[in-house]
Amino acid sequence: MDRVDCVVVGAGVIGLAVAREMALQGRETILLEREAVFGTISSARNSEVIHAGIYYPQNSLKAKLCVQGNHLLYEYCQSHQVATQAYGKLIVATSQSQIGDLQAILYKAQNNDVPEIKLITAEQAKLLESELQCEAALLSSTTGVVDSHGFMLSLLGGFQDASGVVAYQSPLIRAKAIGKNAEGGFELEIGGTDSMKIHTSLLINCAGLSAPAIAQNIEGLSKVHIPKAYFAKGNYFSLSGRAPFSHLIYPVPESGWEFTSP
Repeated sequence: MDRVDCVVVGAGVIGLAVAREMALQGRETILLEREAVFGTISSARNSEVIHAGIYYPQNSLKAKLCVQGNHLLYEYCQSHQVATQAYGKLIVATSQSQIGDLQAILYKAQNNDVPEIKLITAEQAKLLESELQCEAALLSSTTGVVDSHGFMLSLLGGFQDASGVVAYQSPLIRAKAIGKNAEGGFELEIGGTDSMKIHTSLLINCAGLSAPAIAQNIEGLSKVHIPKAYFAKGNYFSLSGRAPFSHLIYPVPESGWEFTSP
């Protein structure tokens, strides 16, 4: 049975970034992708927004990593010639009753150490966006957009330059943890045209929406460590003609459904 140091499952943006880092650390790494090319599922279906870390609970990993990641992503893209644009984001209150919500969001953002965010008046917002109608707004200057495909291409290039190997059309069928707490690594069964079995010291599940299903097929992994998958539907509308805004415009967030385990 062939042996490698690390296998990463899923060649979306997260899998590419993780595989690149493993390879740069000198680990012999294989990146498994069930599709014929990288980044065709969730990573190809997003708004490409570089978020600032505004909404997350204080001291949470989401808050810490988003604030730090905002800076690091701009830095990486600049050094690797990946296109970004820091348009800035306006979160707008469309009624007087929502101004308190903006103040609460600002307080949370400040506790998260989000840089360059402030509350502005309707008049100040109008100076930035003449077509905007609001009662007040939050301006987040570090929010922007990134060329996600260019970003993934850069990560893939870095991974391959570090001797990483991508196996397309190679779904992970099942895995078996060896020894207590997988101290002996994992035995993997990989499907596709050239099905095979390999042993890896590290197995990293970056399969996005399929990650819970992948985890279910890891023999020896306690079910308590497998998150439940929840799905929500979103809608996008297209606008014909020239966009009236130069900033990203967001409404005050609405309360969503709260999911609880059965």
